[in-house]
Amino acid sequence: MHKAIIAAMAAASIIALGACNKQGASNETAAGGNASAPAAAGDINGTWKADINSVQFDTKPDDYLLQAGTYSCKSCTPAYSVPADGAFHPVSLPYADSDAVKVVDDHTIVETSKKGGKQVGEATTTVSADGNTSTTKFTDTSAPGAPATGEFTETRVGPAPAGAHVVSGQWKPAKLANFNDAALTFTVNVSGDTYKSSSPDGTSFEAKIGGGEVPINGDIAKTTVSVAKSGDNGYAVTRKRDGKVVGVTTYTVGADGKLNAVNENKMNGSTTRWSADKQS
Repeated sequence: MHKAIIAAMAAASIIALGACNKQGASNETAAGGNASAPAAAGDINGTWKADINSVQFDTKPDDYLLQAGTYSCKSCTPAYSVPADGAFHPVSLPYADSDAVKVVDDHTIVETSKKGGKQVGEATTTVSADGNTSTTKFTDTSAPGAPATGEFTETRVGPAPAGAHVVSGQWKPAKLANFNDAALTFTVNVSGDTYKSSSPDGTSFEAKIGGGEVPINGDIAKTTVSVAKSGDNGYAVTRKRDGKVVGVTTYTVGADGKLNAVNENKMNGSTTRWSADKQS
């Protein structure tokens, strides 16, 4: 749904963009990675690919309601509602200013988002025949580079109200699958007191370690970042929007050569943990 296609539109949201992440898409877990090259502990320089099998979530359920012709994402930050008539309607969200929800049938909806007249994301959500599993396939085109794509499933933990569409209710993340490289890979280069990060989706930044905030190039929500050391082998990347901290991701390279990440979403209080393998 919206958390998957806009501010992280799934992944693209929490994993993708690694160090230059958009904060808060939906939730996720599953799919494979390439064989990884060994890395020395503390060596963060190189290109990394997130292992979505490693993702662990600590988050409140997603909460959606589609009833009486209106779709609401009650758990999104900020929450929003739009008529579910397939037309675009104004919203006030970091990564979208208009949103359209189309009801395809009793088990499927399509949500499309735009900003400044440009489509920035689309997600198709289908609920299983028994009503207990939802699968969302998304495309995130909010950044100037390669689109990020993937899919995730969620498991029902709260019922749909009487008379509501079956996508309604409370859902917890269950599995991720088929994320492309734009949604999983990022490159980091630390030289002296300068930390650089870039992603195939076209977002990037260059910040002084221990210095002030800098803009994320290609981020349509005008997110800024600052970088600080967090121990001998780690870095903390803090993201702000409109002067408020929206997320902090701490990266640490372990003795096994894996990059371990802990992402704190300051908007909704959730925490996501994952690891990445070095590609080059």
